[in-house]
Amino acid sequence: MGHTSLEKIIALQKKTPHIRNLCILAHVDHGKTTLADCLVASNGIISSRLAGKLRYLDSREDEQIRGITMKSSAISLHYTTGNEYLINLIDSPGHVDFSSEVSTAVRLCDGAIVVVDAVEGVCPQTQVVLRQAWLENIRPVLVINKIDRLIVELKLTSQEAYTHLQKILEQVNAVTGSLFTSKVLEERAEKDAEAQSSCTENGSGDQVYDWSAGLEETDDSDLYFSPDRGNVVFASAIDGWGFSIHQFAEMYSQKMGIRSSVLLKTLWGDFYLNAKAKKIMKGAQSKGKKPLFVQLVLDNIWSMYDAVVTRRDKEKVEKMVTSLGLKVMSRDLRHSDPKVLLSAICSQWLPVSQAVLSMVCEKLPSPAEISAERVEKLMSVGARRFDSLPEQTQELKKAFLDCSADETAPVIVFVSKMFAVDSKALPQNKQRPLTQEEIAQRREQARQRHAERQAANQSAESPGSPKNYISVIIYSCCPQPVLISFLC
Repeated sequence: MGHTSLEKIIALQKKTPHIRNLCILAHVDHGKTTLADCLVASNGIISSRLAGKLRYLDSREDEQIRGITMKSSAISLHYTTGNEYLINLIDSPGHVDFSSEVSTAVRLCDGAIVVVDAVEGVCPQTQVVLRQAWLENIRPVLVINKIDRLIVELKLTSQEAYTHLQKILEQVNAVTGSLFTSKVLEERAEKDAEAQSSCTENGSGDQVYDWSAGLEETDDSDLYFSPDRGNVVFASAIDGWGFSIHQFAEMYSQKMGIRSSVLLKTLWGDFYLNAKAKKIMKGAQSKGKKPLFVQLVLDNIWSMYDAVVTRRDKEKVEKMVTSLGLKVMSRDLRHSDPKVLLSAICSQWLPVSQAVLSMVCEKLPSPAEISAERVEKLMSVGARRFDSLPEQTQELKKAFLDCSADETAPVIVFVSKMFAVDSKALPQNKQRPLTQEEIAQRREQARQRHAERQAANQSAESPGSPKNYISVIIYSCCPQPVLISFLC
């Protein structure tokens, strides 16, 4: 994809349903900025070879030196998948010291990409960012990153990796589940408190309330991450590849003659392929069979790493490249670093930018889908209630919800972060630059003052002037202290 023109970006800004405002959230060093590099490279802004090395959105010198993101940075990207989309992306810090930057970024967005390291799993800051996304009522999607570490560092088999990835998904969903449960219980407690007060007023006597009531009938299935729902991407941003199971469902649907809708439901889970019956069956674990995800997805990726990185088998690599219908440059095939060849193959076969941006466009909402509850919350940030705001301000709620690009629509500016600045630093209070004449005049005044000080010093040292002495008593090993005087 080539570099997008400014005119194209401006035109897309007027198509509100095709805009996605999102941030990348994660624990420190889980790969947010590397993933952002891959997404930026997809627009031709940087070379794909520099993705993961350049850290393009770490624009400050101290960020580059320390190798961590300290301030949130934003960029607009263009993505085409049937329709054209404008994606406004904010890369936020993962370090706990800069968590205020995260809350600012979250408040500006409608969705978030949550990145989790495939080896480290859910870390403290992962829980924090999931909670911030939940509190701001923005929809998250998940990228399980650094899957290459499971192969190269942990040396896991594809079957072991599948079990490991299942555990990570359970960890993330456990955090989401606890947030959901807390919310339902809080709402239930408020209703019970109201009911109890009304009972007391009516003299009904003591009542017993079950706080867990309401959890059973509340549908929370859409809140969780699951590959078959299309809100999870498995990736190695540093090696340039990533995929959702939708891509493999489409791929194998054509090869195997199985409907993609069936593959979507069975590619993740306890399903296996019965080759004799040519059917997909349940119970892979109990029957000791390879799950479909391992057989059709992970085995292929593990074979690629084995041929390219571990054994450096040129013949097998060439067969793989041919069977996948890819074109790899001869200089990449001959390169001494196998990771260069791996990136050249995988970035064509399973480009991470395509998997992530496709998921973002399909699963994250546009600004026009903002809820009335969130609008009220944004308009009354702080302790104030929405109904206590001035009437004219409250009327802006409709314009906020409409999110119209029409020229007659009011311009609404949301200030998400404020800094205390010394009044002397303000432009109107800054000293104006001196003219050449004023500089010459000040130089002359300084010369005169210096000459006067020199003359005063000389007159002070004339023979008739009184002399000052400082006396110092020095205690040494001698029995008698020594008195020494200094002329000053």
